[in-house]
Formats: sequence, C-alpha cells, structure tokens
Amino acid sequence: MTRRFCVLVGMAMVSVRAGMAQNPPAPPPPPPQAPPAAAPARPAPTTQSPQIDCNWLSVDSATKTATFQLTAGLTALNSALNFNGFKDGGLTVTVPVNWNVVIQFTNHDGMLPHSAEVIDTVKPMPAGPLDPAFPRAMTVRLTQGLGSGEKDTIRFTASKAGSYLIFCGVPGHGLAGMWLHLRVSATDKQPTLTATSSAGR
Repeated sequence: MTRRFCVLVGMAMVSVRAGMAQNPPAPPPPPPQAPPAAAPARPAPTTQSPQIDCNWLSVDSATKTATFQLTAGLTALNSALNFNGFKDGGLTVTVPVNWNVVIQFTNHDGMLPHSAEVIDTVKPMPAGPLDPAFPRAMTVRLTQGLGSGEKDTIRFTASKAGSYLIFCGVPGHGLAGMWLHLRVSATDKQPTLTATSSAGR
C-alpha cells in the first residue's frame, strides 16, 4: 500500500511518497528537517514616508543660531526633486523670530543642478526664482543651480514671523515639488523639524 502525505516547507508544498517497493528496497526516507528560518523582512517600499534625521538641525541657544543641513536630491523620491528626501512641503523647519539661520546646502543629485532660497508663501507655486523673503536668503547661481556635490551656505536673520518656503530656484524644480516649509514663530522658543501632514501643505 502506498500512502501520500504533504509537508509544508516555507511557502512551497512538497508532496512526499512513502511506502515499500518490490525490488530493490527503497532507501529510507531522509530524517525530517526543521523548517527554514523566516526570510528577512523585505525592504520598505519607496512610497514609505521619509524619516527625519535629528542631525539635520543643530541649535546654539547662546547665539540664537539654528543650523539646518539642506540636501538636494538626497533620495530618488520624485526623480530626486526633493530636499532631505521630502517633497511638496513634507518637512517644516521652525525657528523663533529674530534667530540667526544658517542653511548648509549640498547638491547630492548626480544628474541635475539645484539651488535654494527662502521665499514668501505664494499661490500658485512659482515656476522659477523670486526675490528672497530675507536679505541673502539664497544660494549662489539661483537659476542655474549648483552641480552635483557642490555646496553653499545661506546665512540670514529670521526677522519677520510668518510662513515661508525653502524653494529650489532652478526653473521648474520648485513647481515640481522641490520645496519645504519654513515657519518663523513669535511663540516658539527653540527651532524644530517636523514632518508636515498632507493637510498642512
């Protein structure tokens, strides 16, 4: 008599036959094995929300200076048209009014030039650069952009409370989603970084 039974191994179903054959005798079945270890977790899909790195923002309360590391094209999100992996205002930098702001800009995108400037919140979104909201609140070569690996430092005083954008001035980039929120607060006492909900954009 031949019996048939199934053993579940991982996700595959294996059918094993057990029984006796007439001539020659069948070799004994192999000893049962432990099921394989669970496969490692799959990488998160690219649609997962980007994460804030606490190293992006440093604060010197004595000099009232907030230093923000701004990286263009940090990830492939939005065809690398992003700042720090965020697009369409998905990240908000908040600084108290009258604090000094230092934005250390780096273009990480291997293909496209990028720039940055702080502009007033406007609708509709502009297609290219505007006058900065604060004196000197822009990188060099605003329209041309800085090439891959190039850096610049923006320094200004956040002298007016309100809502602003950190915007890529290369024509079409900001319009395509390459911008973050900058909030200058009359009530906050310390600079912060927060993810912005889609309702707040």
